[in-house]
Amino acid sequence: MQTVKRVIEDSVPITTERSFNAETTTFEADLPMTIAIMAKDFKENDSGLEYIGTNQQQTGDGGMIAQFHDAVTGDLIAATDSNMRCLVVQHAPVDRACVKEANPVAGQGACAFVETPVPANWTVPDFDDSAGPAAAEHTAREVGSKDGYDEINWDQSAKLTWSDDLVLDNTLLCRLVVTE
Repeated sequence: MQTVKRVIEDSVPITTERSFNAETTTFEADLPMTIAIMAKDFKENDSGLEYIGTNQQQTGDGGMIAQFHDAVTGDLIAATDSNMRCLVVQHAPVDRACVKEANPVAGQGACAFVETPVPANWTVPDFDDSAGPAAAEHTAREVGSKDGYDEINWDQSAKLTWSDDLVLDNTLLCRLVVTE
């Protein structure tokens, strides 16, 4: 029987204006294990825009990084990198011209969006993600990481990841299988 357990949810609401926030948790797991992450970039609605109606109206920029250590030994067990599979389930807007719209409406014109249904049981270990796209690795400069990113001692194997499109891909389902 496959056991799926949620071990952490970001304590900072997605609507909080921040460049970077960090979470730490401890959990027990047996190897092999599958780490499943729903990663979201802030978007005010399905248009993919932030700060709608203000002079800051813009698309967002995603990016995530994680590392997993053995709580007893401190050894690195896993880290986000291009070995992960990340399925984009919300992409918006379909046309960057949406940013310039005075009254952008999600789903209309340049502000149309593409949603992919979340696959049933995508978090279970035997879910077949082998045909899914690999995560793309990005530099801190590309992601624009600041406000706390540099305060963490990142293992060199931990990479900032997302899809190929940091700006228009807003919600990803990412999986990493840890075998040893």
